Amino acid sequence: MSKVFIAGIGMTGLGKFVDRSVKDLTGEAVHAALKDAGAEIDSIEAAWFSNTRQGLLEGQNAIRGQCALRPLGFKGIPIANVENACASGSTALLQAVAHIRAGMSDIALVAGAEKMFFPDKRDAMFRAFMGGTDIHRLEEFQTLVEGQAEHLIPAELRNVDTGQRSFFMDSYAAQARLHMESFGTSQRQLAAVAAKNHWHSTMNPMAQYQTDMSIEEVLSGRLISWPFTLPMCAPISDGAAAAVVCSERGLSRLQEQRSVLIRGISLTSGSPREATDFANHIGRVAALKAYEEAALDPADIDVAEVHDATAYSEIQQVENLGLCPIGEGGAFSEAGHTKLGGKVPVNPSGGLVSKGHPVGATGIMQLHELVTQLRGEAGQRQVENARIAVAENGGGFYETEEAATVVTVLERR
Repeated sequence: MSKVFIAGIGMTGLGKFVDRSVKDLTGEAVHAALKDAGAEIDSIEAAWFSNTRQGLLEGQNAIRGQCALRPLGFKGIPIANVENACASGSTALLQAVAHIRAGMSDIALVAGAEKMFFPDKRDAMFRAFMGGTDIHRLEEFQTLVEGQAEHLIPAELRNVDTGQRSFFMDSYAAQARLHMESFGTSQRQLAAVAAKNHWHSTMNPMAQYQTDMSIEEVLSGRLISWPFTLPMCAPISDGAAAAVVCSERGLSRLQEQRSVLIRGISLTSGSPREATDFANHIGRVAALKAYEEAALDPADIDVAEVHDATAYSEIQQVENLGLCPIGEGGAFSEAGHTKLGGKVPVNPSGGLVSKGHPVGATGIMQLHELVTQLRGEAGQRQVENARIAVAENGGGFYETEEAATVVTVLERR
């Protein structure tokens, strides 16, 4: 297959920005990506835009990309809108890669933006999460989630009202308990993952949270859904990211020396499986496909960004990516192997739990971190001699796992 490169990438800082709009956030990220690539607006031949919330929270039910990009000066080119839950941004990238490989364009833009924080629409903010699963089977899924390894929940913490939260925190909590039951993973190991990412984020000026936390501080946080406390869970975030991707021919018109090769990319949807069949988890299936295309294996990976919507998610995805054996993710993480300076640093950006999680932009933001790492421009959080990087970006929830997952493998040129 023809080679495709990320020639430029940019993102906004993350947070809760009452006064900023999707258009405003998109503009900042797109201009940063164009500048990084040495590209002009007229260089872009096609664009993909990812967003999941604007329809429900603002009423922009369609043509979101056209509305966000035309004011910036994009006109006449194909613009496609992508919604694939939390995997929207990386799915948009895959579509752009396919377009370029098919010879339909040489230089394309991928942008993702999310405005999630509306303090005057709090109920709608949380209701939006429900659309990430099958609403016609919602009661069935909730029953399934509540019953998974529920005996592990301390008696005094069962049926406790912990306040408003997304359905996803309960679903991830159920998966975490199943992993604990199957492999002996501990709540302290979950806290070690979260503490590591909060420390990483102190070195990332783009992160929503930049405060170091100890394992004990994570464990003492407000209970969300056992075994998770608040610092183990990704926050509601506003932000945007964008990337300029291109063919080899397109690269000759851009800043070639700053480009990063997309060596493999795979989008996978979930399939029926037993909840304890960890070897066939959607994340592992997607990883194996991406590694096959890249002609690499897990031992080649120098740095990773994974979809840690919760601390448990990182443990699960470290296993799915083959960075450690299935069942050993908790111990592997607690031993410090995924920390900066460890065997394979994971989420040096701070991950979703601390950097932030603006759903439609998250997949592109993961790539922003990895491109920065592969260029050697990550400052204090730089992974030494990073050459091969992998990103895992999952979205939605269906029965026992995510509904969609994209795994992307990048290589320093």
